[in-house]
This record gives sequence, structure tokens and C-alpha cells, in this order.
Amino acid sequence: MSSCVLPTTYRRTRLDCFRGGCFLAALSLAPFALRSAVAEDTARVRISTAAPQGSAPDANALLSQPPRSWAVEAAANELTALHHKDSYVRYRMHVRDEKGDQVRDVFESKDGTVARLILRDGRPLSTDEDKAERDRLKAMIDAPNDFLKHVRKEESGRKLADSMIRLLPDAMIFTYVPDQPQSGVNHGALEVVLDYQPDPKWKPPSTTAEALTGLKGRLWIDAKSKVLVRMEGTIFQGVNFGWGMLAHIYPGGKLVLEQTNTGGDRWIYTHFKQEVTVRALMVKTLNVRTNVDAEAFQVLAGPVPYQDAVRILLDTPLPTQ
Repeated sequence: MSSCVLPTTYRRTRLDCFRGGCFLAALSLAPFALRSAVAEDTARVRISTAAPQGSAPDANALLSQPPRSWAVEAAANELTALHHKDSYVRYRMHVRDEKGDQVRDVFESKDGTVARLILRDGRPLSTDEDKAERDRLKAMIDAPNDFLKHVRKEESGRKLADSMIRLLPDAMIFTYVPDQPQSGVNHGALEVVLDYQPDPKWKPPSTTAEALTGLKGRLWIDAKSKVLVRMEGTIFQGVNFGWGMLAHIYPGGKLVLEQTNTGGDRWIYTHFKQEVTVRALMVKTLNVRTNVDAEAFQVLAGPVPYQDAVRILLDTPLPTQ
């Protein structure tokens, strides 16, 4: 998923913002811009045995079940990952978009996520840039009510993600991919690979859900944990919102995401890419080009208040390059 409904100050700091539902909700980017500017087939296939000897599930057993069942379980696990109860992580997020190239130090507190800008366009911050960032973070400590408003908007985005993830198994037709090409991003673990396309019999229950009618692509699901490790999507046909009066998503858009287990079964995105063109209110055309990468994950011992998280960020020396 940026298309998420976060205020500008926080929009680039939330990796959860891009989780499954928001990735799909990125197809309905135009409505978000107005507010803030996936026939079952049991084909015979062969699975690569890239997993360590003796640890891989039986390939025939994996593919003996309807492909949709993998999507159902993966969606359920995405919901768990989306809410990540009692799990807190610190990491670096690298975002390249229309605003430039920025790296942030991201810290998940018990109250919500905070982040500090640490690099811009591949260079350390200037003295003035660092002062402005420090002043912004200090102001957050002094204005808890304002921070709470941002967190509530963040929760609104998470609820949208939740609803989109729940719809996915019913909105799409899933088929096994012949020869099961592995993603190469799952540390050699065995994956089940599915193609998906819209089910023409499915009726979107909401305006936002109409975005799913224009999406098709491929899923890679970890065979052991049944967690999504990679997803590719293509906007193969245009999608109108409000008969095109509210927004229109043009065909040809591309969406990619990857995620990994950072420890303790906490799955989080390591890569997100979107190239989407939309027209809002029949007037403004937006070309959204976003690349997000995350690394240097640290699983935190436990929750801390957001004020303490801010102080930890401020006390951390900036990188020199």
C-alpha cells in the first residue's frame, strides 16, 4: 500500500500502511487522494524442492487441496500480521517517491508509530534539516492530543485494510501455477504459487471494493506458515468509482510487495512498489510512483509510551553517510 489515509507527516512512516489490504486498497487510490491530495483449478504441477532436506511439506499433499484454501488461510494470517498484537519492532524505512529519497528510523510504541528522518537523497541531514526534524518530534511530545488524532486516522486505514483482506478470497479465482516458480525471497523455504483473477460472479459490497475487479496477478505463500511472502498485481482493466465521477484507475498499473518474518512470527513488509495512474474528480490525473524498502529490524522487548519512543529516536546518533 502512499494510498493510505494518514496525514502527510506520518504517511511515510507506517510500513503497516502497505500491508495486504492497503496494497489492494492502493487500487482505490483516487478516493484516498481526495481526502489527502485478488474457477478454482487443481492442475497437476511440480513444486521446486528448495526447502532444507527433511523440513519441506509433501508436495503432493500441498497441491491436493483447492487453491482457494491457501488464499483463505493466507488472508487470515495477514489479518494477524496487520494487527500484530503485543509485538513491537524498530526498523529503517527507505521511501522513494515524488517527494524524493528519504530514510527514516521507525519505532513502534504502544500508542502508535513514530519515526525520525535520518537521510535525504542519500546524504546526511543538514544542520537546519535536523533541527526541523527534532523540533517536529519534540512538538509531538508536547501535544499528545494531536498525536492521538493521527493515531485514530491510522486506525481508519487499518480498518480499511482489514475489510479488503477479508474480501480477497471471495473476490478472486485462484489457480495453481504450473511448475511452481519460487520467489527467491523466502530464504529457500518452500512456497505455494497461485495466480489470481477477479471472479466475474462476485459483486463488490462497497465502492472501495470495486478496485478488486481490475486486479490480477500472482501470490507466493510460505508452505509451512501459510503466510504471504510475495504478491504481484497488474491493473488489467480500468476501474471507475462513482461511474467515473469520483475517480478512475487506468489500466497498466503495477503493484509488488514482499514480506519476511522478523522474529517471533512477526511478519512485516520488506519491499513495496506501486506504479498507478488515477484521475480524481474527472479533473486531476495523478501518476503515483512509490518504492518502499525496510531493513535493520529489531524486535523490541516490550511496549513503551510514544513519548519515550520519540526520546529514544532523538538520542540516537544520525548516520554519517
